Amino acid sequence: MTADTTRPIAVYTDVDDTDPAIGIRLLEEHGFEVRVLGSRDAGEIIAGARDAVALLPGYSPVTREIIEALPRLRIVSLMSMGFDYVDVAAATEHGVWVTNVPGAATEEVATHALALLLSSARQLPFYTASANPEEWNDRAPSPPPRLSETTLGIVGLGRIGRELARLAGPLFGSIVGYDPLLPDTPEVRADLASLGISRTSLEEVRRTANALSLHLPLTPETTGMIDGDFLSEMPRGAVLVNVSRGGLVDEAALAAALDAGRLSGAALDVLSQEPPAPGHPLLDRDDVVLTPHIAYFSARTEIEYVRIQAQNAVALHETGLPDSPVNRPGG
Repeated sequence: MTADTTRPIAVYTDVDDTDPAIGIRLLEEHGFEVRVLGSRDAGEIIAGARDAVALLPGYSPVTREIIEALPRLRIVSLMSMGFDYVDVAAATEHGVWVTNVPGAATEEVATHALALLLSSARQLPFYTASANPEEWNDRAPSPPPRLSETTLGIVGLGRIGRELARLAGPLFGSIVGYDPLLPDTPEVRADLASLGISRTSLEEVRRTANALSLHLPLTPETTGMIDGDFLSEMPRGAVLVNVSRGGLVDEAALAAALDAGRLSGAALDVLSQEPPAPGHPLLDRDDVVLTPHIAYFSARTEIEYVRIQAQNAVALHETGLPDSPVNRPGG
């Protein structure tokens, strides 16, 4: 069957457990022909999307090879806030827009970060496991802290980091924050002050935070930034929370810090490899709270992520500009 060359082609790569029906309907209502490949294999994506103007991945890597093999491609429209799995430089070089879904899950991710933090700080993995007749009176190696006497550190003061501060502020004695990209303007200073955040250096946050929550994108500069040296300079008994990208953390160093008692716990929604391989050093530990990259998920975001992803492709087709670009092809 010959494709209708008068209609733009939009191709979903991997959809996994996401229902793309809302996005498909939106695209079709605006004149697109839609295909769902259900694959992360580069060869299958190239073969199935050779005539596509819009590529809509789940978490399939979009490499230079893929971008250069799709001559009609105009947009890679993502269903996530992060875009580290796309070769944005190659896309820009070839005139292809890359878009994400900023702000769609701010409340969910901040709430999940707080839930992970409280679970780790209160040592719930240990105590839920010991809530049985044989281990009822067991105690963790160290008692949990009183949160009102501790300091929360937030690395990355964008939407999610600031929402976490708003939610967690009443629970902690103080909040310190670091963000190398956030401008230093009177408006920003006023906003941080209203949230009780003392903006300071990364070194000061690392040195003082009893609980440290990461809210940074994964870039060459941030990859592996939480390494053995970083962890060794955190307060003894601190808790590390990561709901951003697994690659921010050297996971072997984190496991070693937990084994040595340097940290009392870690609470992670993301790992560098997902799903992790059997025997991963952070699996099956009662000092680690681990969830399967689900911080963004709710009844609302299940719909909104799919809708915004499709809407970016529609907006580019109809206006020449997507709604939430992360690059600017053509200058």
